[in-house]
Amino acid sequence: MKISIINDNKDEIEILIKSLSDFDEFELSWIALDSETAINQISQNKPDLLLLKLNLKFVDGAILTKILFDISNVAILLLSKFIDGNQSKIFEAMGNGALDVVESPYLSNNILVGRDELIKKIKILKKLIKFNDKENNKTKIQNLKINNNTKIVAIGSSTGGPKALASLFSKIPANTKAAFIIIQHVDAQFAFGLADWLQNYSNLPIHIAKSNTCPENGNIYIASTNDHLYLNEFAKFEYSSKPIELHFRPSIDIFFESLSKNWKNSGIAVLLTGMGYDGAKGLLELKNKGWHTIAQDEFSSVVYGMPKVAKELNAACEILPITQIALAILNKI
Repeated sequence: MKISIINDNKDEIEILIKSLSDFDEFELSWIALDSETAINQISQNKPDLLLLKLNLKFVDGAILTKILFDISNVAILLLSKFIDGNQSKIFEAMGNGALDVVESPYLSNNILVGRDELIKKIKILKKLIKFNDKENNKTKIQNLKINNNTKIVAIGSSTGGPKALASLFSKIPANTKAAFIIIQHVDAQFAFGLADWLQNYSNLPIHIAKSNTCPENGNIYIASTNDHLYLNEFAKFEYSSKPIELHFRPSIDIFFESLSKNWKNSGIAVLLTGMGYDGAKGLLELKNKGWHTIAQDEFSSVVYGMPKVAKELNAACEILPITQIALAILNKI
């Protein structure tokens, strides 16, 4: 696996290389200490994965993310020393195409801290970058009749999702009578930060989806753990670590399929920008159950992966740019 590094601190680069040295599949492609070098290198030698320091001294890491992604569509893993204080910048960069973020490894009393988490992230992204279109295991959830007046709008998103979600919810009025449920591929430690950040663009209150609670009209819910969110037979949120082998976490397909099995009324399901295929089969299942399904179009997607698969499966009733999806949802509500 060819990995490149953009970092303006040579000591941090050495720590990164040391962290990766025991990773058998690691091959260092190139190192850039500044944005100009990075832009030149990415144009000529695209790696499988780019490790990009978020807080570079002379350039905004979120802006550089967009530049590099627009040039090469490269897979980007952000590195940050202070994740808690950088969440707005992290979500901006993820909206510009970064796949994920991890704390930068560092030395403490000559002990390397953070290496295992870095390798774990890289292994997950390796599966995502070179995803195998295997049949997803289905969660076995009993199908019972549910009486509920809540109107569900289920939204799946991944790479580029934060920006797309911000654009969508900025156009949803405060009096909208629907429960919006977001399955965004994001590590659990960033779910609360995403909710806080997204609240800046939303007229509706945003909550973390909590186990054993029911979605209610007039609210937005975000999946909050590395486990899979689903709706159980009593129309309540639950989380499950299974299927363990799914590297898309939380899985959009798992949630969409649980709606198909356990939600009596039809609703609206939306699949936004993202790498891979997660959500496409679930979207098709909901369409076949009478749901109105929407996929983001290629032009407005940061990565045209998940919605592309949905299009190929004929899973979307409508294929729309992100600027038109909110209105389409409101018309159906």
